[in-house]
Amino acid sequence: MILKQISVFVENRYGAIRDITKILADAGINIRALSVADTTDFGVVRMIVDKRKPALKALRENGMTVKETDVIALVSDDRPGSLYKALCLLAENEILVEYSYGFVSPMGDDAIIILKCDDMQKALSCLTESGFKLLTAEDVKF
Repeated sequence: MILKQISVFVENRYGAIRDITKILADAGINIRALSVADTTDFGVVRMIVDKRKPALKALRENGMTVKETDVIALVSDDRPGSLYKALCLLAENEILVEYSYGFVSPMGDDAIIILKCDDMQKALSCLTESGFKLLTAEDVKF
């Protein structure tokens, strides 16, 4: 299943991430997964949230530059080599992983890996046909 990730582009400055989280908190939106990447001048805050459309609206109304991106939420056993198997499958099928981030469930034996690939439909097909479990945005919670 492909899910939508929100990317917020922000200037590298004190309080930038705080400002994003305040906007979402004030709108009653829960962040389920988060990644922050930076360059010299700006950062990209990538998120999976529980209420995507209201989050987009709130961020835009507060002057944030926002983009939606298709990603995959892959379930991986929380043990050595599990992610490697999925990445081998993608590489064997010439699917480039552009970026990823993940987290471990505190209540189970799984890790959730968010993947952005150059060919999302092909990645989705390869992973599901090979028996990998994928999640919807509603599933990305613990």
